[in-house]
Amino acid sequence: MNKTNLTENFWREFCAKNPAINVDEPYQVWFFGNSSEMARELDELVLQGKKTATASLVEENKLNPESAPVPNGYSVVTDFEGNPRCGIQTTEIRHLPFDEVDAEFAFDEGEGDQTLADWRDGHWRYFSKEAKELKIEFDEKSPITCERFKLLFPKK
Repeated sequence: MNKTNLTENFWREFCAKNPAINVDEPYQVWFFGNSSEMARELDELVLQGKKTATASLVEENKLNPESAPVPNGYSVVTDFEGNPRCGIQTTEIRHLPFDEVDAEFAFDEGEGDQTLADWRDGHWRYFSKEAKELKIEFDEKSPITCERFKLLFPKK
């Protein structure tokens, strides 16, 4: 997603509230999911402190390296329409086959009932659809980027 005046202003405010972060530090701008409703729901989970992780297809990140997670990187997370919602920092990136994502990570994603079974069901559907759109293969052994992050702005 491109940076806009809204995201630039949000970034400056984010840095002002987090003086250890230099306003010239690189950052990414992106939204969760693939719809306005999903982005809004997931943003709310982050703001509530319930969602501290997210997952993506490694192959999608290879196709779009500008939006791939960056170790210790900063992000302005927006809603689907590009309105800034929060500022986060990536704290961990692991690559695992889909069928090796564990219950702890599923819980940290904060979605649904936070069980591994629910995570696998929902993400199987999401990743299958995404893979089809990207014309890439997806199965139980497909590598998943498991990213953990911390909410830095606004503070809870």
